[in-house]
Amino acid sequence: MSDVTIVYCRPCGYEKRAKEAAVALRRQLGLESDLVPGKGGVFQVKLGDRIVASRSKGHFPDGDEIVAAVTAAQD
Repeated sequence: MSDVTIVYCRPCGYEKRAKEAAVALRRQLGLESDLVPGKGGVFQVKLGDRIVASRSKGHFPDGDEIVAAVTAAQD
């Protein structure tokens, strides 16, 4: 099992979303996530070195989308 990392833009205020995603992953998959502050508008969920979910223009993945992306990437 690869490690899950959530990289988020602290100046943009994405920390709350990152924490919510980490809670969803813990509750639904039993996975712990490392939260890594960044900048420049970044919001990425990584499984190992692979980005499995990220913010795109006008869209943030919610907890269920992130759980589904991590689940699919593990298969």
